[in-house]
Amino acid sequence: MASRHVPKMTSKEGSSQCQVKHAVLLSPVGKLEISGCEKGIHEVKLPKLSVLPNGTEAPVCCELRGNVTSMPEPLQQCAAWLSAYFCEPSRTKQLPLPPFHHPMLLQDSFTKEVLWTLLREVKFGEAISYQQLAERAGNSRAARAVGGAMRNNPIAIIIPCHRVICSSGQIGNYGGGILMKEWLLSHEKLQKEKLSD
Repeated sequence: MASRHVPKMTSKEGSSQCQVKHAVLLSPVGKLEISGCEKGIHEVKLPKLSVLPNGTEAPVCCELRGNVTSMPEPLQQCAAWLSAYFCEPSRTKQLPLPPFHHPMLLQDSFTKEVLWTLLREVKFGEAISYQQLAERAGNSRAARAVGGAMRNNPIAIIIPCHRVICSSGQIGNYGGGILMKEWLLSHEKLQKEKLSD
């Protein structure tokens, strides 16, 4: 399997002078709100849903809302990567991940280490327990801190906190809600099976 290029983190210098732009990506799970600047993505926000759209309501592929030509390159990269994730997951390996420019991902902390470990090591269609992720991030006794890192993950789906589950096999909590987490895990499992056929 080809190694995935992990985006550069930009320096903190000048981060307070970001000109933040926003875009909305219509996806099979609803409207994803993307925000970022020329330096990188600040946030991918999931819709809060009590019921996921069914096949007739949800778009088959993704549609980007907003003026694409005035969008900073990181937002365009983010939208392209998310579109591929939902519609052609095998393409995500060839696409660059957008750079990130959220303060949490710019300062040294255990949370940052956990999120980067998750991004680098837990691939599409895989799952890992909070405990296992704590061990891989360098502190085997920090499973609860891993849970906190997942709650605070600003870049949903791209940094795949939906792949982190309980040691018991239960899926655990998720910022986008349990239904969203179930849908994402199911989507990845189904797509992985299709690719292996």
